[in-house]
Amino acid sequence: MQRRSRGFNAGLLMLLSQVFHVGINNIPPVTLATLALNVWFFLNPLKPLYYSCLSVEKCYQQKDWQRLLLSPVHHTNDWHLYFNMVSMLWKGIKLERRLGSRWFAYIITTFSLLTGVVYLVLQFTTAELMNQPDFRRNCAVGFSGVLFALKVLSNHYCPGGFVNILGFAVPNRFACWAELVAIHFCTPGTSFAGHLAGILVGLMYTQGPLKKIMEICAGIFSSSVGYPGQQYYFNNAGPSGYQNHYPDGRPGAYEDTHRNYDVYTAGLSEEQQLERALRASLWDRGNTRNGPTPYGFRLTPEEEMRRQRLHRFDGQ
Repeated sequence: MQRRSRGFNAGLLMLLSQVFHVGINNIPPVTLATLALNVWFFLNPLKPLYYSCLSVEKCYQQKDWQRLLLSPVHHTNDWHLYFNMVSMLWKGIKLERRLGSRWFAYIITTFSLLTGVVYLVLQFTTAELMNQPDFRRNCAVGFSGVLFALKVLSNHYCPGGFVNILGFAVPNRFACWAELVAIHFCTPGTSFAGHLAGILVGLMYTQGPLKKIMEICAGIFSSSVGYPGQQYYFNNAGPSGYQNHYPDGRPGAYEDTHRNYDVYTAGLSEEQQLERALRASLWDRGNTRNGPTPYGFRLTPEEEMRRQRLHRFDGQ
């Protein structure tokens, strides 16, 4: 491990400012750990970028598979780190609260590896179809691919609304594609294939078999992954309760979730419910006048007055 040369890292300082503005206690644990891990490897990279970036030539042909683990957590400079981690901060807060910390950690790990694999497949296929060996040597590094996959998940769970991209209002469900094109044209040097790989991994989870495969693997290897089951959710004050989790990815129902009480009340108002109950009790009393008083049956003075009024009404 080598320490990055000291210098003024404005992007890193701005990232720390964002974290403290949100409040460390308001950031779910897996999201916070992901931010800390990326910052740590930025300040103390395991290897130089040339030996940690991902390419078909280095990873597949030279069998340097450790690059699949190294490339997502290394960044070229402090601004690269800043933009990726700020995006991770907001996406992570929203998704981890929804999915639960354990499952979200599982998603981050799986997406980090799978995005690299899909990137290698895209680069290899492009090199073969276009007969361009240079695509085998294109080397990518950074967390952007994982973020694009998380963007697909975020848009899947919250499909409504619009996002502003270069001054254009784009529906949320198309935002990841619009961002892919915008970043490619506005920021030269970014990895189009790496970002596209993230989108494809996200679609494999939301529209394909990946989510089901992950559930099966979680059940095989460990029963403590916590999916489905109860997960901690976070509000602005930190951990505050439990959230029921559903296998189909629907949002969990908090304990104070509104229930349809019409099933039990037949849509009657409180006044009508009380009148019905009193009528039923009068009928019961008429049939049990010579028998023992039903267990637990007591009328308050207010209910007794109402009963008498109803009795007079019935006698008319």
